[in-house]
Amino acid sequence: MPHRYFAAEFTAATAALTGPDAHHLGRVMRAKPGDEVTLCDGAGFDYTARVASVAPDRVELALLEKRPCVAEPGVQVTLFVGYPKQEKLETIIQKAVELGAVRIVPFFSRFCVAAPKKEEQKNLRYARIAAEAAKQCGRGVLPAVELPLAFRDLPARLAGFDTALLCYEKGGAPLRQLAAGGRRIALITGAEGGFAPDEAALLTAAGAAAVGLGPRILRCETAPLAALAALMAFTGNLE
Repeated sequence: MPHRYFAAEFTAATAALTGPDAHHLGRVMRAKPGDEVTLCDGAGFDYTARVASVAPDRVELALLEKRPCVAEPGVQVTLFVGYPKQEKLETIIQKAVELGAVRIVPFFSRFCVAAPKKEEQKNLRYARIAAEAAKQCGRGVLPAVELPLAFRDLPARLAGFDTALLCYEKGGAPLRQLAAGGRRIALITGAEGGFAPDEAALLTAAGAAAVGLGPRILRCETAPLAALAALMAFTGNLE
């Protein structure tokens, strides 16, 4: 079976699926004892597992082999993205997970077109989109999607990263020059209206380096994905 499952319950020799994943494996895929599947522990490891028992809401499995997930990149990129319209954010989340981001953090800045509304409810959907994308593309971790930040809280979040890169519409250093700046990387892109000059100044004062993405103005849903893809390429994670 080609499907991958993130199991929440692990021991040294066994694992279990519950909820929708158990339903999918047991009812949709019609798994039976003896079938083998791939499990992920959410920490970067894959397991070959054999189905031991199938119940309507629980599937028990025996672990056969553990190995590092080859799909995880060598850099841990947190994408801070200016909050766009909802459907655009869903696309950004899905594709950012496919490209290797470990965390997506939306934020509301001065020129955002969208306004906060039912964010806890929407975040549940965003988390499901991230989880499905992680399964589809073979990730070994479940990237997190955080509730949106107010811009005033964003500069403080940059502490602890090896490198913070601000994709600024007014330009900056070439991304290639700054891409190999450590393992933990913060990548920041703006919403539809971009960044106000004082917002960019606050981020650079907090340690972010301004980078340019070429002479073309990219849409808010294009810029984070273009920058993330380029960053993965420059760090050798698209080879």
